[in-house]
Amino acid sequence: MARLEKLAKRLSENYRRNIFALKCDIKKFFDSVDQSILFELIQKKIKDDGALWLINKIIKSFLKEQNKGLPLGNVTSQLFANIYLNEFDQFIKHKLKVKHYFRYTDDFIILHQDEDYLKGLLPTIAKFLREKLKLNLHPNKVTIKKLRQGIDFLGYVILPYHRVLRTKTKRRILRKVSENNLQSYLGVLKHCDGYKIKQSIMLK
Repeated sequence: MARLEKLAKRLSENYRRNIFALKCDIKKFFDSVDQSILFELIQKKIKDDGALWLINKIIKSFLKEQNKGLPLGNVTSQLFANIYLNEFDQFIKHKLKVKHYFRYTDDFIILHQDEDYLKGLLPTIAKFLREKLKLNLHPNKVTIKKLRQGIDFLGYVILPYHRVLRTKTKRRILRKVSENNLQSYLGVLKHCDGYKIKQSIMLK
């Protein structure tokens, strides 16, 4: 978030110029990972038969549908997700020559001063995901917004001069906060302008 915020400030020349953020989400990512493609990618880097046997067992231990899926919460799934989407990262950076790209698991953002440039990337991005990784963009979670409208990423919204908590995240915290998780939620609020919600929590 700090890196994204710093870049947004620089690209907008200290918030004097318009910049745009293309934000995308991959539809049902963990359920859609093709296990054969994942294992092929791992085989390119790992040659030890014993390690490959174990990795294959872990991958095949979960099936959402035939030959697809990674279990949410499994300690290896985040690692496998990054191995799988590294192909996409390399395509974005080296084939499309995109400079200002951020990804966290299946959410990614591209910043640029030209809105039409971002619109033009979408068909190529969607085609690569579909043909190479058998993934699809979520049709309801693809947006292009100006910085002053807020860049929504990882539970926060970046705006000129400050960062706030996403409204949905704020409501969830207020609904679920208890003595057992108080410090965890206060930790989340350290990374944004969260004074008002912190006061609301402390009064509960």
